[in-house]
Parts: sequence; structure tokens; C-alpha cells
Amino acid sequence: MQFDELSNGSWGPSPSPDGSRIAYVSDIGGSPQAYVTGPSLPPGVGGPSPWAGTLLPTGKDPVTAVHYSPDGEWIACEIAPGGAPRTELWLIRPDGTGLRQAGGFGATTILSAGWVEVRGSVQFAVTEIGELWRGLLVNPRSMARQRLTRGELVAVLDVSRDGAFAAVREGPRGRRRVRVVDLDSGVAGPLFEGTYDSSTEQAVFSPDGAWVYARTDYDSEFSRLIAVPVTGDHPVPGAEPVVVAERADAELEHVAVSRETGLLALLWNASGRSELTLFDPVTRIERWVTPPAGDVLSDPEFSRDGRTLVVCAEGPGARRSLYRVNVATAHTSPVVPRPSWSLVGAPELHHLVSGDGLALTGWFYRPAGDPPYRTMISLHPGPESQERPGHNPIYQQLAARDIAVFAPNVRGSSGYGRTFVNLDNLAGRHGAIADVAACAAYLDDAGLCSSLGVMGRSYGGYLTLAALVTHPDLFAVGVEVCGMADLLTFYEHTEPWIAAGAVSKYGDPVRDRGLLMDLSPLRRIENLATPLLIVHGASDTNVPVREAHQLVAALVRLGKPHRYVILDGEGHDFVGIDSRRRYLDEAVAWITDHLT
Repeated sequence: MQFDELSNGSWGPSPSPDGSRIAYVSDIGGSPQAYVTGPSLPPGVGGPSPWAGTLLPTGKDPVTAVHYSPDGEWIACEIAPGGAPRTELWLIRPDGTGLRQAGGFGATTILSAGWVEVRGSVQFAVTEIGELWRGLLVNPRSMARQRLTRGELVAVLDVSRDGAFAAVREGPRGRRRVRVVDLDSGVAGPLFEGTYDSSTEQAVFSPDGAWVYARTDYDSEFSRLIAVPVTGDHPVPGAEPVVVAERADAELEHVAVSRETGLLALLWNASGRSELTLFDPVTRIERWVTPPAGDVLSDPEFSRDGRTLVVCAEGPGARRSLYRVNVATAHTSPVVPRPSWSLVGAPELHHLVSGDGLALTGWFYRPAGDPPYRTMISLHPGPESQERPGHNPIYQQLAARDIAVFAPNVRGSSGYGRTFVNLDNLAGRHGAIADVAACAAYLDDAGLCSSLGVMGRSYGGYLTLAALVTHPDLFAVGVEVCGMADLLTFYEHTEPWIAAGAVSKYGDPVRDRGLLMDLSPLRRIENLATPLLIVHGASDTNVPVREAHQLVAALVRLGKPHRYVILDGEGHDFVGIDSRRRYLDEAVAWITDHLT
């Protein structure tokens, strides 16, 4: 493989006010860093990029996101020191000068809401997470920090232009709702009368202040866009929401609002594939954006003048790349040359039924030749995530060795409605483990596999272990990456804010202790009958590396065949190309040797 074949490409585009320049993240240099298109930086600052942009000198640590300010004066960068899950907020001028830290000090981490314009002043809205969650407005010039909110699991989403109100999200995973906070009195009221059975992930004030838009599955099976009216200068807590946009065949994945024109960009998820539309909430006219090459889109964002929309696109054989949308025509054009390479064709969407009658889907990546194939079941992170036909180098490399991949969306996956995403909560996780066995049975009954293995990362790593110890006769090989081996020790040692948010999904470590013990693969590791590769980042504090340590210790004690790979300098996500190359080489070699 060439060095850049392991690059994820470019992603997270954020345009300048007039759309002439775009800030973005790319790992083409070996690790994710911030770049900006347009005129070169002053001599001696930054460096050139083969992606038609210039490297911003933010240091050696990985950059996870960038945000161009609406006045064009600053680029906010989210930086993960050491590659760990903890992130910091740094500000830098587009010419590469003036680098300064603005959030995530000490042991805290951040959740960014983005740039807001409050009383004519451009500021950055962010939530700083430590012992408590603190919502802040940061002034990039004075570095003054105005506290907006404080509380557990409370994150700022947006601030009204008059500075009177903040929209905040509160609650654990899968049970989130939005409140509107009066910043003068501190009084907060619900945006609408929802229950914690629903989840609202995004809320933003309309440019004229007349509405608060929310992306939510409140009172609906699928996420959609609703709006709550504002009377005078005050949002109306508990007002009846108005449905702005919804579809029976797709979930709303993201909404971007043009602060100049009020136009909405709606990103829909239709069975894993993306569709992008431009929607005028006044005329209710919706226009389809000419789709970029690639099945999966992300990160749509308007320029301040509303004339340009930028978006990221990727596909099975093409890394993430940037596109510019002409809002007037809804046509797209690439920002940089599209990097493409493929060893396998587009995946096929398969439908199957689990043991309890639940309908499931999965993407089948078919190598050359006729079935049956040696096949790996690949389980995505999450669980509230989704296997989609995006770019995955390990699928490509396995296909080159005549190994197929079946990547299912078991219960608990997002993209299929509120009921489906909550089916694996608490004791429902036994059903998710059974879904993996159902996938194995489907592949065997369809004559697609001659031998079978299972692999996964993060929650997918946990589910891999759970499947291997629950159904030890089904698999010839396993690859577990950054997964939880014991749910109780995971709760004890993960970041406190991660533990607090996970209770609704996995269970309470005190109240549901017996259930968590029963669901922990380490407590039944003697059942393992499969050679197992374990890979973990040494700096991981999301799923702490001690989860892997105790798993390996048990395998050594029991004499189980395994290999343990620790990636130094990596956290929960492997960001360095050298680390990803080692992981890919180790995994492909392990699978090829044992999947017989």
C-alpha cells in the first residue's frame, strides 16, 4: 500500500464568510491537522499541503474539528492532546498567527456548539466538562469567558442573537431533551413537553429569532425537524411544536441554518445512504442538491453570506473529500481532487430476520469469485451508530485476500427509528448478542460463507467478545479493538461524564450490578474457543486500556490463543497513519492466518 492509502482524506469543512476559503481537517500528513484553502500563509508559517490548502501551525496533537468564524477573523480548532478522548479549544488566525487556548483547561474536555453572534459580537459557544458541565461564551479578542449554564449532562447548543437565551441539551444517551434558559434569570423551561423516552440532539435559533428549530424524534419514530415559536423576545416553553420537515423513509441526521437567508440544509439518512436538500421554511420549497460522488455525506455548513454550502462525502472506495454547493443552483463541485482507490465494488444491502423475528439489515462486501467466501462479520461502534457504505480500508484489504465482510446493523443501531435504537437498552443487550448469531446463521443458510469470524471496535469490540463467549462454536477467529471486557470495571475507570451518559444504555452500576455482570464477556471468558487479536490505544480513557490488560491476563491464565497489540500515543480512535497501518496489517494477517 502507498502511504496515503491509509489516509481518511479531508473532512469537517467550515467556510469563510464569503465562501472563498475553507478550513478543514486532513490526515494526509500522517495525523489529523487543520488546513485552510486560499492564499498561502506568511513565509515560515505552516507548510504546504497536497490538498490545495495550507497547514495551520497548531502543534503536533491531532485536530478533530475546525470552525471558521462568521467575521473571518478566527478559526477555532478542537485539539485532542495525545490523541486521547479529551479535547481542548484553541483559536488561531486564518493567516496562521495568534494561536491561543480558549477552553478545555486542566482535566476538562469540551463539546463545541460553534460560533455565535451575540449583540453584534462574534463569540464561541462551548461546554466545558469537568466535575460539572459549564456552558460558556468565549470572546476571541479579550478571551473573556461568560458562564451560561452549569449542571450535570447539560450542554449548550445555541445562543440567541440578543444574548437573552441559550438552547441547552440535557440528559443521558437516548434520553435527551432541550431546554431554553433565560440567561438573565437563569430560569430554564422545556422547549416542548417531551419525555425522556425521546431524544433531541440539536437545536438552533432561527436568524430572525422567531423560532427555535430542533432535530428530534419527539412524538415520532424517526428524527425530524420541528420548530417552536418565540413570542416577543421569549421562547414559549411547552408550546405545541410545528413540524417543519419529516420523511417516512428517512431520518433527519443534521440541519444547518443560513444565518443570513434563513435557508435550511437538511441531511437525510435513508437506510444508510445520504440525501441532501435545501429547504426554504417560508415558501416550503425543497430542492435536492446534486449528490457528490459518495454514498455518505456529513458536516454541511453555510458560509455567512448564504451563497455557499460545504459538505464532506465518502464512499466504499473513496476517502472523505470536500465539496462546495452553489446554493443558487444546488449543484456541487469538488474543492480538491477526489482521491479514489478500490479493491471491492459497492456493497450490497441484505435483509434478514433475527431469532425473535426482528428485521435487520447488513452490508455485504463481496470479493472476486463466487461464494462461499471466507467471511468476517464486522460490528460498528456505538451502539447508537450505524454501519454505512463509507470508506473502510480493512474491508478493502480483506477483499484483496478473497475475504468477504458482512457489516450488520444489529438492534441498538441508529438510523432505523427510536424503537430500534432503544431495543438493546439494559437487558435488551442479550438480543443484540443474539442478532450476531442470527447474522452468522443467515450467511450460512444463504451459502455465502465457508468459514466465519467476527471483529469490532469500541462497542463493536465489546459485542465481538460477547458473541465469542456466548456462541463459541460459530467463529474461527476474532478481532477485538478498544472494547469493554467487563462493564463494571468500565464504569469504574472511564471518564465520569462518559459513565454518567451511559447509564441509560447499559444500566446503573449499582442498581443493575447483576445484569452488568451477566453481560460482561470477561466473566465467561473460559467459554472462548477462538484465536483472538486484541488491539487497544495506550492513551484511551474512554474505554480504558486496563480493559484490555485484564482480558489478556485472563487469556494467559487460561492458555487461550491470542495476540495483544498496544498502540502508543493513541486514544480511543486511532488517528495516526502509522498506528492505523500497524492495526490494519496485524488484523489482516491475523484474520488471513486463522480464518480457514
